[in-house]
Amino acid sequence: MFSERDEQQITEAITEAEKATSGEIVAVVAAESSTYLYAPFLWASVIALLVPWPLILWTWWPAAWIYLAQVAAFALTLAATLPRPIRYWLVPRRIKHARAHRRAVEQFVVQNLHTTSGRTGVLIFISVAERYAEIVADAAIEARVPKGTWQEIVSRLTAAFGEGRHTEGFVAAIAAVGGHLAKHFPPGSCDANELPDHLIVLDEV
Repeated sequence: MFSERDEQQITEAITEAEKATSGEIVAVVAAESSTYLYAPFLWASVIALLVPWPLILWTWWPAAWIYLAQVAAFALTLAATLPRPIRYWLVPRRIKHARAHRRAVEQFVVQNLHTTSGRTGVLIFISVAERYAEIVADAAIEARVPKGTWQEIVSRLTAAFGEGRHTEGFVAAIAAVGGHLAKHFPPGSCDANELPDHLIVLDEV
């Protein structure tokens, strides 16, 4: 999704945004927030449990044949639903977004955004498989930014991703977040760049 040049543009956007603020911005892209491996097994199990009933009620098949049909139904359904795109499609959006939100919060902690001196860390997080984006801000900046501000930025970011403008969307989101940080937390006399400026890319779970 991002070439080396794209990642460099995002790094430069973060560096430029942080020049105008004492806050910290971290950008993270995850390929997925969960494997959802339980979904194929769940569907295969349900179908395998349903298969014997019509055979018992409407055929004279012996129990061994019915059992083999049940095993075959489980194996075929599992094989058909294991590929990632189908797996993602089987899981309700609400569950996928909940998993992605949980990973966003985890990354906020993992990337040490909660440890900045002014509590002004902001995470821009995207989980590609779930088509989910979120901005997680630390207490100091969260208290000063009007409600709905982050969601507006996220909406523009997801729209850009939907149009294939991944880098452009990220750069615009970084600039918007940086603008709010600069407004409320201008540079201090001894600012330190506490967190990495480069795009952090997470592979599959």
